[in-house]
Amino acid sequence: MEPSTCDLSGLHREVKARSGPWEELGWAPRLRARFGYSSPEDYYEALVDSLVGEQTEWIDIGGGSSVFPSNAKLAGILAGRCRRLVAVDPSPNVLENPFAHERVHAFLENYDDSAGFTLATARMVVEHVARPYEFTRKLSQIIRPGGRVVIYTVNRWAPVTVLSGATPMWFHHAGKKMLWSTEEKDTFPVVYQMNTRSRLRELFSSAGFRETLFLRLDDCRTFGRWPVTLAAELSLWKMLQCIGLPYPESCLLGMYERV
Repeated sequence: MEPSTCDLSGLHREVKARSGPWEELGWAPRLRARFGYSSPEDYYEALVDSLVGEQTEWIDIGGGSSVFPSNAKLAGILAGRCRRLVAVDPSPNVLENPFAHERVHAFLENYDDSAGFTLATARMVVEHVARPYEFTRKLSQIIRPGGRVVIYTVNRWAPVTVLSGATPMWFHHAGKKMLWSTEEKDTFPVVYQMNTRSRLRELFSSAGFRETLFLRLDDCRTFGRWPVTLAAELSLWKMLQCIGLPYPESCLLGMYERV
């Protein structure tokens, strides 16, 4: 049985407990905990944690300088737990990755590995993939039968994504710097060719994978840099939950098994 949303939420609390006491995690995690909210990042970390074992051959695609930007301690734990962790990224940021056992500065499509992997992860990557069929075809070549691919990305029809798709790169740089303190070197062009469930399912099915998990995850982090605005987002999320309406901003988390 694949993990449910509730399972992952509970698992994430265990992950955070291993990462350190709640009181040491800062004001934002404590505020989210008071509202009973787990972010999409929380679910992604918990899912990957549940999949990495001592025999795992893991390729992290497009992760740049960090496997988990918000949880370096967990990244170190999983890097030490798995048999092999290869980071592949066309950005030179990958050469700064302290957790990967191997660092490869290249596009996934140009990476060759005859040994193969049992797990591939792509955190906030596929929105940048301009040739999705080549991307999934390459995954089918390097992922062994029974291996899994975890995709964590933005929802094509979430408000921030729609705005991003309609604005130039200079606006992306300025907006991400203001909202999330992101450096310009970490902002890349977006194409959004793999950002709906139906599109992901089509692409992975054509490459020999089956969908085993898919979650639409509420994302209350747009204004999460400041306590007042984060509290406002979480309050709106709570209110919409109470009346049975979805939160407008969301991310997608999918898992695909090689058949």
